Amino acid sequence: MGALSGIRVIDAATLFAGPSAAMMLGDFGADVIKVEHPRRPDPSRGHGASSGGVGLWWKTLGRNKRAAAVDLSKAEGQEILKRLAERSDVLVENFRPGTLERWNLAPEVLQELNPRLVVARMTGFGQVGPMASRPGFGTLAEAMSGFAAMTGEPDGPPTLPPLAMADGIAGLAMAYAVMVALHAREETGRGQVIDMAIIEPILGLLGPQMTAFKELGVVPQRTGNRSSSNAPRNTYRTRDGRWVAISTSAQSIAERVMRLVGREDLVTEPWFATGAGRVAHVEELDAAVGSWIGERDAAEVIARFEEADAAVAMIYNVKDIADDKQYEALNTFIELPDEELGSVTMQNVMFRMSETPGQVRWPGAPHGRHTDEVLGELGYDAPLIARLRADGVIA
Repeated sequence: MGALSGIRVIDAATLFAGPSAAMMLGDFGADVIKVEHPRRPDPSRGHGASSGGVGLWWKTLGRNKRAAAVDLSKAEGQEILKRLAERSDVLVENFRPGTLERWNLAPEVLQELNPRLVVARMTGFGQVGPMASRPGFGTLAEAMSGFAAMTGEPDGPPTLPPLAMADGIAGLAMAYAVMVALHAREETGRGQVIDMAIIEPILGLLGPQMTAFKELGVVPQRTGNRSSSNAPRNTYRTRDGRWVAISTSAQSIAERVMRLVGREDLVTEPWFATGAGRVAHVEELDAAVGSWIGERDAAEVIARFEEADAAVAMIYNVKDIADDKQYEALNTFIELPDEELGSVTMQNVMFRMSETPGQVRWPGAPHGRHTDEVLGELGYDAPLIARLRADGVIA
């Protein structure tokens, strides 16, 4: 029994942002019903690596969800969704604006059936504006938010992340928005419509760039692995070919690092007392730190930094993550039985709670695995379910 037990969520979204939000709700006990097209499943099932033809991304993204396949473009499929909406608390959808309305499934229609329903609408550009009807993905949000423009080496091109970063951020934001709406419902008794554009949440994580631009005319520039706010902050190669990262966001840490690498003389310089001053002398600081690290193996570097109580971390790949004792202590990864793969390892819930912990109960299920179960709960008998399947309404 999780904190969200008793909350039913319809996940009618595809790919990453909306389904990520539904996944996070499911991690803490919500009954999440994944609604997919009978013949065109969520594309995330085929995204990325696969094992024996089984998509691995879906195993995580679809976890804790009951998989039902319903064609919402058909009248009988729309009736199924309406019956579900009557019995649910949240609908997560990411169709282009106007699609639900065209199918007679507009939020006002669904909320007339169930005034307590929260309709969470996730699109690339939101429900209004000149770009609302365009297809939108996280990559476009990473481009339009300023992230790509400020990422990469100073003399290199704008750089995109190699993962669905903006989608993940939007998914977290939507899960938060849903919880806000559910809390408000306790006071008002009514659900509401959430309009989230993927291009917006990522802006909040990029800091006060708009504030600085309006106040000072500052346009962030690419700085590679360096920071525009403090120094030294970079990645450095060790003698044995490994890489480490250090951060000196706190003045005391910056002082400890420079004393460690034998440059206590720099600590007494007037400019060293501020992050901006250190940034102005970044070449000298990076040279001192990089030279010291380059003369030592990674194990010694980590040990010496830890002795000095300075912030450092190895640059990990996934194999390093799998072997790391800190992640092991946190139980960050779990192995679950799976009907298609035998077993599958994935990341656990994102945080630990002392009273109402989350739980990954099962991995992403095969397409349509729970259609009959879900329709049975809505009052559909076996002959009607068989007829709907024969007519292509469900799978």
